Formats: sequence, C-alpha cells, structure tokens
Amino acid sequence: MLKQLKFYLICLLIAVPTALAVYFYLFGSPRSGIELIGDAPALVRQIQELRELVTVKYSVQKVVTLKEEKVPFGSESLLLLVHAEVLGGVDLAKLTPADVSLASDRSVSIKLPAPEILHRYVNDKDTKVWDRQKTWWTPWEPFNPELDQKARQLALESARAAALEMGILRDAQTNAERVLTNFLTAVGIPAVRFEAGNEREP
Repeated sequence: MLKQLKFYLICLLIAVPTALAVYFYLFGSPRSGIELIGDAPALVRQIQELRELVTVKYSVQKVVTLKEEKVPFGSESLLLLVHAEVLGGVDLAKLTPADVSLASDRSVSIKLPAPEILHRYVNDKDTKVWDRQKTWWTPWEPFNPELDQKARQLALESARAAALEMGILRDAQTNAERVLTNFLTAVGIPAVRFEAGNEREP
C-alpha cells in the first residue's frame, strides 16, 4: 500500500509540471489583468467606465419639528431625529474627449466634471421619533404618515446644505483626483495632471 502511494505521488509530481509546460507552450505565459492604454479615446472610455465615482460620505444628524393643523380643529406634532448620509463625487460619464489630452511622453491632463452631491438618503436604522403628539380632544384622528415623510424630506434638504457648507465638494474633488491618479498609474500612465474644471455646485 505504501509503495502504491509513493508511486501515485511521483506520477503526480511529474504530471503537474508537464501539464503546466504544455499549457504555457500552447497559450503563452499568464498576462496581467491591466491593459496599457494607447490613445486618448481609449483612455476616456476607461475612465468613463468608472461612472459615478463616489469619493466621500458625510453623515449628518438633523432634528426636525413639524406641526400639522387638523380640520376642523386640533393638531398633530412630530419631533424626529434624522440621520442622513450625503455622498459626494464626480460623474465621470460626463467626461468628453475634449477634457482629456495624452502627451507624447504618455503623461495625461484631465479636466474633470464638477464635483457634485451624487446621492443622499436617510439612514433608517439611526433615525428615531423623539416625540409625537396630537391634541387629546381629537382621539379619533389617526397619526398622519405623510408628516413623517415631510420631516425626512426637510432633513435631507438641511443635510445637503450642511454638507455643502462643511466642504463636501472640495473633499470630493481631492479624493477623485487621488483615486484617478492611482487608477491611471496602474494602467501605465506615468504622470497625471488635473486642470480646473467647471464651476462647482452651489
């Protein structure tokens, strides 16, 4: 039994290198997954494939208070603590061939689209109702679910304004340049320069 095991092991040690040698002879040596970019249009297509490049996320908390008057009388009030996420970045699908130039030394100059807020949403897990009341003399009136949605929408608008004030677009631009520099260096570009782009979102 031991002799048979040794025999099969020796056969395996011989067969595996032989199979690998045949494979590389027929199909060539393994290639890197990175393809060098040869011209500006190809470079633009490579960058556009990144599409919406989200480079920064701001977490903003807002307290929203709403009061709704009932008909014919009475009222309902809501105090909501909203945790919102605001994502900033660059929409690379807006990049055009005129925005990219490839020099003879293979260095690249890029005018990026203006950074913008790409997404914003309410983090339901961390959003809480602190208080919700209605006048005691109108117990038959149900709570209005639309009041909660109005509070969330107001919080999103307030979170957007707060993120802009805190500099989310500046951070989005800086991070986008760093990400693209790393990406283009990996595909064979020796140097990357960024030109001033369009005006930023107000």
